[in-house]
This record gives sequence, structure tokens and C-alpha cells, in this order.
Amino acid sequence: MPIFDSIDFDGHEQVVFCSDPEVGLKAIIAVHNTNLGPALGGCRMWPYADEAEAVRDVLRLSRGMTYKSAISNLRLGGGKSVIIGNPRTDKTPELMRAMGLAVERLGGRYIAAEDSGTGCADIKEMAKETRHVAGVHDKLTGDGTLRSGDPSPATAYGVFVGLRAAVRYRLGRDYLDGLKVAIQGVGNVGFRLARYLKEAGAQLWVTDIYEDQVRRAVDELGATAVGADEIFGLDVDVFAPCALGSVINDATLSHLRAKVVAGAANNQLAEERHGRELMKRAVLYAPDYVINAGGIIDVSYEREGFANGKSFDRDQLVRHIDGIADTLTEIFDRARSQEMPTGMVADQIARERFLKR
Repeated sequence: MPIFDSIDFDGHEQVVFCSDPEVGLKAIIAVHNTNLGPALGGCRMWPYADEAEAVRDVLRLSRGMTYKSAISNLRLGGGKSVIIGNPRTDKTPELMRAMGLAVERLGGRYIAAEDSGTGCADIKEMAKETRHVAGVHDKLTGDGTLRSGDPSPATAYGVFVGLRAAVRYRLGRDYLDGLKVAIQGVGNVGFRLARYLKEAGAQLWVTDIYEDQVRRAVDELGATAVGADEIFGLDVDVFAPCALGSVINDATLSHLRAKVVAGAANNQLAEERHGRELMKRAVLYAPDYVINAGGIIDVSYEREGFANGKSFDRDQLVRHIDGIADTLTEIFDRARSQEMPTGMVADQIARERFLKR
């Protein structure tokens, strides 16, 4: 497959293929842009259909991290890594340590964190071979208590904040009681988002490729389980994609009935033109890398605090994540005044920041 001329390559600084046959490691690390700082992004593990699919995914994810850090006013660049394999059957401590060695060889240009298919325990295994990881250190808060390094709660909280802002903007309501939300994917982030929404009085419909995760949402949150293909066509207020990307595409758009798309998944639009189609249909799209930035903000605070030996300022972190609502509102306003898709406006703002040296 052509790489340099593909739309997904988008001027990447570095793409590295990593292999360790003894432990079964097949991985790709992509560094998109380091103008603002080292490239920080999650390490995903997924059973890709083929290597071409893995390359496309890591390039799109890496690019998205550049834009995410820039839009969030962080001194970080964008990068990502993917491990080809089933996280439930192929993952071993030895494989994760081999991935840590691969990260170490980049000398700090790329910093790994957890992502779909990996968790804190996996990143801690990687940390045995490299110090270029994040989201693993317990954080000492200002009141002297410890908080887990897992960034998933911060991601979920940021999506909740952003979803609430999108609902306010599109539906004109400041309350979520009775709001109908369809959530695609109820893993680490999706389940936490569902819990926030349930506590706010929302009604939930959920689906996931893993039945145990659906059952947990049904049993603990009173959610209604639906099939994978049903989730798009439900008569709901909000569709929240919280699994893998490219879920807004030619096939799903014709079924979508929600007025707001706001979720945690990366690269929700299969192509840029799907953002224009959402705009034509009067569906408000909260750009993915803006609304799901809570985790990278959390990891950034951890990284700076740990490096400088300072305590973790939880209140400052929460204020920063709360700012996602203001950023989205600015994007929505500019999109409306310029008659542009929200994703394109977000890209404009991010590029203004990371393209400046």
C-alpha cells in the first residue's frame, strides 16, 4: 500500500515497525509531530484484519493526538502505537516488555500510555524496559491522598462535560434528566461515561463486542442492551461512540436519528466529508479529539508533576478538563458563523497552535 502519498500519512515525522518473534510482537509506532513537545499517545492492542488496517489506524490515531494536545493547550506532540493481536488471548507480560524496549529505542520522542486493549498493568510492564511511559504513577494530590495513574476516569469525565455542552448547544437544555443516549462501547471509558449519565438521570442504550461489558451496564446501570447494528438507528437524543473509529460512515449515516454525536472514540468520522453530511442533517458533532482530551490532560499533569517532584493539583486538573466545554462552544459558534463542519473548525484552531515553531 502507498504510504507517503496517503491522506492518513499527513506529514508524519517517523513511522517505526517493531518485531520480536520470540514473544509474538508485531507493532507499529507512529510519531506525527513534535513541534510542541514529545509525542505522547496510547498503545493500542487490537486483532487487525491485516497489516494495512493497522498502519492506517496508527497513522490516523497519531495525527489525532497532535491535534488533541494542541487544542488542549498542552506542551506535547502527537504519536500512537498499535500492537497487532487479540488483547484477551495474545497478551503476555513478555510481549508488553518487548513493546517497552521498542519504545525505549526511540529515545523519548514517543511516550506511551494505555489505550483500547491495554491498561495500567500493561504499561507498567512496559515501564520495566523504558521510562518513556505515562499514566502509571499514582498521583499525590494537594490534600496528601493518592490517586490512580489510570487516565480513563479523566477521559470519561471530559466526555461527560463535553456531551453536556453539546446537548446545551443543540438541544437547548441544561439538564440531562430524561436524556436518551445510545452508547457504542462500554469498556473502561464508555462504562464510566454511562455511569455519569445515569447519575444525571439519562436513559441508556448500550452495545459492545464483549457481552460481559454489556451485562455489567445492564445490571449496574439499568441500561437497555441492543445489537451492534441497532445502536445507530435508535430514536435517541445523543449517539456516543466509545469504541473504535470510522463509525460515522456511508452505511451508518442513513440510520442515524440522534441530534448530537458526542463520544470517546477516536477518528469517529470515516472521512472528512461525513462531517459535512452531519452538518447538512443538522446533527451537532463534538469533534472526537476535543471531547476525549481529558485523559491526555490528566497524563500531562501526572508527567509534569512526577518529573518535577511536585504534588498533583487535582483542582487545577479538573478546571482544565472542565474547559473542554468552553473549547467546544467556541468551535460550535465558529462553525455556525462560518457555515463549516465542526471538525474542520477544530482542525483550524489546532493547526494554528502546533504549526507555529
